[in-house]
Amino acid sequence: MSMQDREQDFEARFAHDEALRFRIEARRNKLLGLWAAGELGKSAEEATAYAQEVVKADFTSPGDDDVFAKIRADFDAAGVAKSDHQIRRTMAELLIEAERQVQAD
Repeated sequence: MSMQDREQDFEARFAHDEALRFRIEARRNKLLGLWAAGELGKSAEEATAYAQEVVKADFTSPGDDDVFAKIRADFDAAGVAKSDHQIRRTMAELLIEAERQVQAD
């Protein structure tokens, strides 16, 4: 295998890994949105729309802080008593679940 072949192989694997990571994070954010919607007492229809808002919130800035901030602000506004730790723990648990789901697709 030539150096150019190895470089192309590496680039292809990197692109695949990045696409997979994006899909897993988007799935996690959808699951998180559905969970948060339940905590907020939203109907099934409202929960689906809210989950999409959470997915879109992830495009605000790199990392998970934008998603966390949306959930935190919405919980605070609605008087939902969840600590930062509980929200972040749920985010971590749902990331594992999202990875499982994406791998099963």
